[in-house]
Amino acid sequence: MKTGAQKSLVCYCGHPAQYHFLKHTIQNLKDAGWHVVVLIKTKDILEQLLQEDGVPYINIQPSVRKNNKLSILLASITRTIVVYKIAKKHHADVLIGTDSSIAQAGWLLGKPAITTLEDDYDVIKHLARLTYPFTSHIVVPNVCSVGKWEQKKTGYDGYMKLAYLHPNYFTPSIDIVNAYHIDQPFVMVRMAKLAAHHDVGIGGLSLEQLSELIALSQSHGYRVYITSEIALPETYKPYQLHIRHTDIHHILAFASLLISDSQSMSVEAAMLGVPSVRYSDFSGRISVLEELEKKYALTFGIKTTEPERLKSQVETLLSMPHLKDEWQKRRERMLREKIDVTEFLTHFIEKFG
Repeated sequence: MKTGAQKSLVCYCGHPAQYHFLKHTIQNLKDAGWHVVVLIKTKDILEQLLQEDGVPYINIQPSVRKNNKLSILLASITRTIVVYKIAKKHHADVLIGTDSSIAQAGWLLGKPAITTLEDDYDVIKHLARLTYPFTSHIVVPNVCSVGKWEQKKTGYDGYMKLAYLHPNYFTPSIDIVNAYHIDQPFVMVRMAKLAAHHDVGIGGLSLEQLSELIALSQSHGYRVYITSEIALPETYKPYQLHIRHTDIHHILAFASLLISDSQSMSVEAAMLGVPSVRYSDFSGRISVLEELEKKYALTFGIKTTEPERLKSQVETLLSMPHLKDEWQKRRERMLREKIDVTEFLTHFIEKFG
């Protein structure tokens, strides 16, 4: 509970990437004397990440909801009620997060609510309609569209993933890679679950393609390691990574290439200067990834209607001499043109203190 004139922040993390985005800002505010309450739901490896980092939290949705419209709606309403009660109990001065519950609870309490996203309005229309009318501020990268809510937008020159993968906060450790006896050079394959509400109708990598990509990578002398949100057949067990959840970015940083149907991990690879090929029907639709592809040439997006182009692009990259050196140069250019996102966000929240 906050004390006296101490300022209070309630933040909600509904996804591992949202926690990574906020974790350094949370620590900065705690160091500055803020009372910070971290709320989560059961989602993938989110709870394990906070436990491994030793961060106190409240799990406001411990049971995984069913993936249908009624369950999504009921879970959303329940989260808003719970967030409202907790924020009121802790006398929150400001609330922050991606979920509509933060915006709605802030509105009900008459407190500033900061919505942090990096998806365009057209990709997350359902979430935006539940969130943007109630939130005070929409804090997004400059390239992101927020539809008709431009008056609430605070844009910044950066990406959410830079908040935790900027060199000011993250230094890849080869010792961690070696501790897992990972052979180099290697290709990492990421298979996402694609179960979020905005993933409906979105296709990604198939098991047949996975076999082809493993064979192609091996023909160029690369080992293959798979990280997957979906259960894989026994055939692929020898390729699966078994690591601490907090070590994934260290492993990714030393990969020669990421092949993925995950938008989030493709952005993370770009932040680390690792080339990535993402195979997804979201290709061409997300402004952050479009900028990373068109302006900085750090990633390549391919729709699921172009399976031959996927293999061709992977072949081109694996055949490229000095691949990692070239991508580090591209990353350095990107970093020179972007800000320290954590520093920006910390100062932005402190304005409400």
